[in-house]
Amino acid sequence: MSARKTLIAITNRIRKAVLPGFDNAPLELVAKLIVKGLFGRGVLVTRASSIAFNMLMALLPATIFLFTLIPFVPIPNFQAELVKLFENFLPVTAYNLFETTIIDVITNKSGTLLIVMFIATIIFSTNGIHALMHAFNVSVHDFASRSWIQQRKIAIFLLVFILIMFSAAGALIILSRVVVNRLVEIGVLEMNLVFYIVMAFKWLLIIVMLFFAISTLYYLVPAHRKDFRYISPGSILATSLFIITSLAFSAYVNNFGQYNKLYGSIGTLIVILIWLYLNSVALLVGFELNVSIRAATCNPENGCRQDPDHSPPSEVNG
Repeated sequence: MSARKTLIAITNRIRKAVLPGFDNAPLELVAKLIVKGLFGRGVLVTRASSIAFNMLMALLPATIFLFTLIPFVPIPNFQAELVKLFENFLPVTAYNLFETTIIDVITNKSGTLLIVMFIATIIFSTNGIHALMHAFNVSVHDFASRSWIQQRKIAIFLLVFILIMFSAAGALIILSRVVVNRLVEIGVLEMNLVFYIVMAFKWLLIIVMLFFAISTLYYLVPAHRKDFRYISPGSILATSLFIITSLAFSAYVNNFGQYNKLYGSIGTLIVILIWLYLNSVALLVGFELNVSIRAATCNPENGCRQDPDHSPPSEVNG
């Protein structure tokens, strides 16, 4: 009997627990709101599929545009290092899809192709971000939406911001690798623990850039931006899920996946689409966490829009 009472006490404590960054919202209520947000009126599968498809449409011209720029960069070994970065980051089968195009584009400068791919990248990338904004706005918690023009302006700004951040991160990663290799050659740095710590810094930089990109996305997309913090539990969760799903799926595809044997060359597209889908789910889960915390702590007296389908935190029963 005492064991049963202890179990009940632990369960009640967990239900009433408040995690850091949750603004005193009980864990139980936040969990209920997340489940309804993901699987209620805003179905998770439908929204994630829409985002993944639009991101795939944006990925192809963006990749060609990126590699069209490479021949114009005057930095020594920049082209080879950038290719290695993509080769290490993407699953093997996903990288193989772009390999022929990459080699052809890197060895030939084409101003016309650069302009065409730039325009295509802007169109399809803004469509992808717009689809993401729409997926956020159909949340079960009923956010106000912007006009079409306002959404396009935000989409273009987010696109430019993300491109600048990841371009800067890529340049820093490549330059740091060149510098470290040079220091090893002249004997300033040895192949010891310090060397591997320095090399691991590039992945830490990628994670930091990813975190701030997601944080900016979560902060700018909602129409009621004042209700959210820039650094949020949702952005932390989404970044963690993004890393976990990417590493796990990459390991699975590289070691156990048989997509190419089953589907031929189209198997690579399936791999990329599944990868985008998993990360779309991660983005939606992180956003719903932020939305659920907001809904759980909503106070109509302060101008907050309360979801009528949910009770305020004070009504949660122990």
